[in-house]
Amino acid sequence: MGERNGRRLKTPRTTVRRLPKRGAHDFETIASILDEAFVCHVGFVVDGQPYVVPTGYGRDGRTLYIHGSSASRMLRTLSQGVPACVTVTLVDGLVLARSAFHHSINYRSVVVLGDAQLVQGDEKLHALRTVSEHMTPGRWDDVRPPTAQELKATSVLKLDIEEASAKLRTGGPIDDEEDLSLDVWAGVLPMSLVPKRPVADEHTPAAIDVPPYVTKYRRGARRSVL
Repeated sequence: MGERNGRRLKTPRTTVRRLPKRGAHDFETIASILDEAFVCHVGFVVDGQPYVVPTGYGRDGRTLYIHGSSASRMLRTLSQGVPACVTVTLVDGLVLARSAFHHSINYRSVVVLGDAQLVQGDEKLHALRTVSEHMTPGRWDDVRPPTAQELKATSVLKLDIEEASAKLRTGGPIDDEEDLSLDVWAGVLPMSLVPKRPVADEHTPAAIDVPPYVTKYRRGARRSVL
């Protein structure tokens, strides 16, 4: 479990030490969380100063693609081989205990460590399609593809998912025995990302139907993890 071609996702750097029973290092769990989240946070250090930057991403098999402006300091820095830490988090519920101390959050999170590489050539267009399809599956084939100038203005990095871990919390509050008799409501307030009714922009003719991938939009693991 957690192996890829003899290389383990679980390493000393990705081993979950705080509440290790909540940790997971199998690729299937890690991939399912990556596929459901929208935004990753990318951590890196420049001249001794740490930065954490949110950005969009997409996954193709065991490769994570990150995109942004060619002028982005994050992408310019990471393309030079600076070590990166990529994280995503999903919030599944607020855990309300009988004491302030035991309040918590049900969540699923992933940490991926590695050195990013600049994507060029035909793979760059594939990577941008992957990022687009991650956000809205089916959209790429409906829209105008990027022009040469737009491709030049956009940078894409890839990071192999070879050193990673997931951490998850599920279930209700874990109260102290002596607090169970307190006259306080306790339980879980579930949270989820639910799309609302689509709103067309002012330039969309009324005769154009909202595409099914918008009206039936859902998040979650939508494809093979391999």
